[in-house]
Amino acid sequence: MRGYTFYQRASRAFHDYPYLSKVLVVVTISGGGLGGLAAYSDARPFRSAYADAAQPDIKKKKVVVLGTGWAGTSFLKNLKDPSYEVHVVSPRNYFAFTPLLPSVTCGTVEARSIVEPVRNIVKKKGLEVQFREAECFKIDPDKKTVHCRSSQDTNLGGKEEFAVDYDYLVIAMGARSNTFNTPGVVENAHFLKEVDDALRIRRTVVDCFERASLPSLSEEERKRILHFVVVGGGPTGVEFAAELHDFVHEDLGKLYPTLKDHVKITLLEAADHILNMFDKRITAFAEDKFSRDGINLKTGSMVVKVSDKEISTKERSTGETKNIPYGMVVWSTGIGTRPVVMDFMKQIGQGNRRVLATDEWLRVEGHKSIYALGDCATINQRKVMEDIAAIFSKADNNKTGTLNVEDFKEVINDICERYPQVELHLKKQRLRNFVDLLSSGDDAKKEIDIERFKTALEQVDSQFKNLPATAQVAAQQGEYLAGCFNRMEECSQNPEGPLRFRGSGRHRFHPFRYKHFGQFAPLGGEQTAAQLPGDWVSIGHSTQWLWYSVYASKLVSWRTRMCVIGDWSRRFIFGRDSSRI
Repeated sequence: MRGYTFYQRASRAFHDYPYLSKVLVVVTISGGGLGGLAAYSDARPFRSAYADAAQPDIKKKKVVVLGTGWAGTSFLKNLKDPSYEVHVVSPRNYFAFTPLLPSVTCGTVEARSIVEPVRNIVKKKGLEVQFREAECFKIDPDKKTVHCRSSQDTNLGGKEEFAVDYDYLVIAMGARSNTFNTPGVVENAHFLKEVDDALRIRRTVVDCFERASLPSLSEEERKRILHFVVVGGGPTGVEFAAELHDFVHEDLGKLYPTLKDHVKITLLEAADHILNMFDKRITAFAEDKFSRDGINLKTGSMVVKVSDKEISTKERSTGETKNIPYGMVVWSTGIGTRPVVMDFMKQIGQGNRRVLATDEWLRVEGHKSIYALGDCATINQRKVMEDIAAIFSKADNNKTGTLNVEDFKEVINDICERYPQVELHLKKQRLRNFVDLLSSGDDAKKEIDIERFKTALEQVDSQFKNLPATAQVAAQQGEYLAGCFNRMEECSQNPEGPLRFRGSGRHRFHPFRYKHFGQFAPLGGEQTAAQLPGDWVSIGHSTQWLWYSVYASKLVSWRTRMCVIGDWSRRFIFGRDSSRI
């Protein structure tokens, strides 16, 4: 009877707490003990110390996050403080690992392998997070409200509109492809920004081969259909051209042997070289490899028009206009601002800018409760020369009007942290520290007046450059902002940032600083180029394996890691799938 009672209790426990069955399975497989609990904790982490500190009777601050790209997802993954009520609004209910989109276009990786549902990501956080699959079409900063409409394409009763109020707004909506108002691009070209774009390109490539195999076509028409044009010599365009070349020669060439010789791939770039943001050694290697592989590389060619069958280019050197017949065009020439962000910029007086301007703490200028990060924003770094008098005054404690270099030592670290261009200038001039910049080889005790101080720093502001619109930058910004939100209350009482040179006290947080970990450029044929910190360049087959390792480790979940690694393994063994699905 006692055994039956135990069975009843155990059965009721598994019924009331379904996750206990998962714990039992993991413990059994892991051999029991702490190993099983550790394995399970990675999938469903225990509540953090924040949960104990939360007070249920205190009204939570509402944080609205617009977008589930790199910046928005990184923010959600790193937010730990349960004192916030988080609302996420995005037209897509998943996060996509966009660096692998070129691999999706040719079937090297399947689309579902690189996406993770947003609800899967947030449910493991133990926070109050609500997701709405909708598109924000208006931001009202005065009423602290965002207006949204449903984004489902299917006929489910029409478009639903609703409004969400906020205490803090995080704009992480990314950007759209920039057409530069070129006629015909939107109507006739393919983009490569979203998963749907990659799948559309994959179907079009297969369609081109199937149509070209029809017996009624002329040779001229067959060549036109099998001419693939890529516009833009940046990392995305170069990687797609390389992927397409491998797809054609390793897989489609075997399935369509009579069409292989008709295929032509052309890469158009308006500048003099491709991969301009990389080291010149990588650029030279990429151009040489594409030439060996038979990829037609045309630099100095600007696209002026795209029709349904021809693309018109203007040669920058001669001014000559040429019409190039094509079967498919992929447009990858940079990013542009989304309409809702442009409207918001006009509301707040930034209508003349290309993207949203924020301060070094990612706050939209003039709006302390609105943050913007990722491709839709840029940091408007404050210039040293704008604050030169305030900096000098802060260091001049005795108000004598002149300073010794020693007097600056109390504020040197704050100057370098508040104005990162100072450190960049020191590196360029090969100076050891700020004291060397001021002393200029003279006696360190020599007095410095305001004019000499201005002269020493007048070239500093020219060193600062805007951050690139990359996934790496967006992910770091999301992680940084989540850390600020986690420490909001603590740092309000004990500020950790640099001195306020135009006011009193310190800034609440350290300003955002981007740390570059390097960049890759896959070039096809199992060869990749990498430019890593320290001016280290690596090119070849070994770098391709480094690319595999880094990208697999950066995927958002163990499920996506296993799926992508499985896709790579399948491609090595069986080749790419050419089915039109």
